[in-house]
Amino acid sequence: MLSNTIYEILYKYWGFKKFRSLQEEIILSVLNQNDTLALLPTGGGKSICFQVPAIASEGVCIVVSPLIALMKDQVENLKKKGIKAVAAYSGMNRTEIEIAYDNCIFGNYKFLYLSPERLETEYFKQRLPLMRVSMIAVDEAHCISQWGYDFRPSYLKIAQLRNILPHTPILALTATATPKVVEDIQEKLLFKKKNVLQKSFSRPNIAYIVLKEENKLARLLKICTNVQGSGIVYMRSRKRTQEIAEYLNKNNLSSDFYHAGLDHPTRNAKQENWINNKTRIIVATNAFGMGIDKPDVRFVVHLELPDSLEAYFQEAGRAGRDENKSYAILLYEKADQLDLIEKVKNAFPPIDEIKTIYQALGNFFQIALHNGKEQSFFFDHIEFIKRYKIKPFSLKYALRFLEKETYLSISDAVYHPSRIYLCIGKEELYKFQVAHIKYEPILKLLLRTYGGLFSGFVPINEYDLAKRLKIQLSELKTYFQFLQNQNVLKYEEQSNLPVITYLQDRIDAKNIVIKKENYHFLKQTVEDRMYSVINYAESSTLCRSLLLLEYFGETQEKRCKICDVCIEKNKLELSEFEFEKYRNDILSLLCINPLSLQELSIKITDYKETKVSKVIQWMLDSNEIKYNDSMKLCLTKES
Repeated sequence: MLSNTIYEILYKYWGFKKFRSLQEEIILSVLNQNDTLALLPTGGGKSICFQVPAIASEGVCIVVSPLIALMKDQVENLKKKGIKAVAAYSGMNRTEIEIAYDNCIFGNYKFLYLSPERLETEYFKQRLPLMRVSMIAVDEAHCISQWGYDFRPSYLKIAQLRNILPHTPILALTATATPKVVEDIQEKLLFKKKNVLQKSFSRPNIAYIVLKEENKLARLLKICTNVQGSGIVYMRSRKRTQEIAEYLNKNNLSSDFYHAGLDHPTRNAKQENWINNKTRIIVATNAFGMGIDKPDVRFVVHLELPDSLEAYFQEAGRAGRDENKSYAILLYEKADQLDLIEKVKNAFPPIDEIKTIYQALGNFFQIALHNGKEQSFFFDHIEFIKRYKIKPFSLKYALRFLEKETYLSISDAVYHPSRIYLCIGKEELYKFQVAHIKYEPILKLLLRTYGGLFSGFVPINEYDLAKRLKIQLSELKTYFQFLQNQNVLKYEEQSNLPVITYLQDRIDAKNIVIKKENYHFLKQTVEDRMYSVINYAESSTLCRSLLLLEYFGETQEKRCKICDVCIEKNKLELSEFEFEKYRNDILSLLCINPLSLQELSIKITDYKETKVSKVIQWMLDSNEIKYNDSMKLCLTKES
């Protein structure tokens, strides 16, 4: 019966007649009240795994997510399907958050999306016991682990929900987790018993390719010309995304750029043009891709080394979701390795510098000592850098340390449209209009144009309103300010900035504690991930797909046969067994001492000259072995 219900929900709201691989098992596990960790690769349909069981259950599902943009998208998508959903995150004012919580208590809402720092606020703790919670979904669950590539201390507070909701099942979801992180997630979320449902990380239709290339732009042009279909090119720098897109356009390749610094309407337009194939190639920072399920992406190119294999796997995995052959290509040169090492080195500013930045933040936001807890501020980091003469890198990583020590949290930069909420009843509003005839046209226009103004904040278009009222935008804002001072409405102006939330009252900077063990642990884990990326780029002997699978704790015997390493092996015309046998024999013999070709041929059992010489040449080309000064074969240092 339960199975029929979830199929009915799937068809009614999503139009699908069957679930993707593992989705049904995950859904039934949660509906049977089991704590569950779901590992589904990018594009595996994680959101359906908590949305379907939440709709099938009584009460509201709390969804914890660190990505405000993704929260907003999911809430909007659910609303379009007629499903009641709301979000509460940094950047919303107290009234907006109060309305969101009240809707979940009294309004029969099915989803409450929360940023993790909301869990610690007193107001949420007071309202939670009044909600009927069906389940807790923890998106991007790797954020709870110090071993994860995006650890967020605020995620550790999720377990405290157990005290109030001891019998409510938790569904943790992530696309990327090493075996150590898988264990850590279950431990930190206090799973009653271990329960991991994991889809293989293997993507047999993706050819993972590393090309050592000095002239990356020429190679990129060749890739975009020779591989048909949609593509994504990832860059670190916002400025470079625009430059690369312009370069591709000049070479008659339909391209556009995308980064978090663009306003929301612009980003939406660029994204939609690409999804609908009006733009063929999008050149973007890692801000692009979350929540986008475009099945026919034929290639993803990285022009620079990513920070981690987790990030790379997730971004590369946006190719080929329709299961047709696609390419994940990393263009790499030796200088990239030095750049990444330098970047990681810069990621760890001295502790005194972190304290200086904390002090400057308090001054910037004009927060008095022993004040500020739970207050949020839009953060104009460009103005901050200019005013206090701080290096951008130092600021970025100092904020990460302050976040890890739970002094504050910082959200991603998200477009917040201007919004209005009428905070008096209809009768009071009528009386106000009679008494203040000057403001009647604007209030009437608001009521005619937007619905729901009495029940919550509603996004508005100030430019459109000013045009229709035949007044200047500045004059309209003055009217809104007056109406707000008269307690007729609440007005929030648009912003496209990240938000900093103080998790503790501001303290004297000299009392800031950055634990040395945390500092060094974090540094070591970041360096380990960096060297995993370098090893992946430098490797020329192991199948790329097997290398990635091994990193995520998955063993698979057969190589992919379509990555750059496998293609070179395929040219040898040897079976996998023959190749590995001769290669292992050669490595074992050269481990003892260098040998000439003739000496090797004598010592290798079942010697077949043509085949062995092919393997030797391949090992020389791959820098596994080399000739020494005596012209004998020996192992390279890397081997």
